[in-house]
Parts: sequence; C-alpha cells; structure tokens
Amino acid sequence: MPKLKTRRAAAKRFRATGTGKIRRRKAFKNHLLEHKTSAKKRELSQLGLVDERDADNVRLMLPYL
Repeated sequence: MPKLKTRRAAAKRFRATGTGKIRRRKAFKNHLLEHKTSAKKRELSQLGLVDERDADNVRLMLPYL
C-alpha cells in the first residue's frame, strides 16, 4: 500500500487536540483592524474548533493527524 499524501495547505492551518478534535484559527483578524474593538480582536486571537460536520473533510486531507 502506498503512503497517503497530506494536503500541505491543510497541514498549515489545522492541528489536533489531545482528545482528537481539530483546532483552527479564526477569521477576520488579518486587516481592517482599526475599527474592531480590543475585546473583539482578543476573541479572534484564540483558536476555535472545526465544526464536527466539517471535521471529516479535514481528516481526509490530513490522513496522519
């Protein structure tokens, strides 16, 4: 059986928790930050979880996660 290839773009964006859930970065914190409140920017800085409905697709892209 050949080795499975990892989607490198996905590997740079996701990582697993100890319980097997998948962490991700939150959107909307790249630019246009002046008008966003400090509290909103702090909230966007924290990692979020990939929704369970999308997790299967991410796992297919990362076979060795």
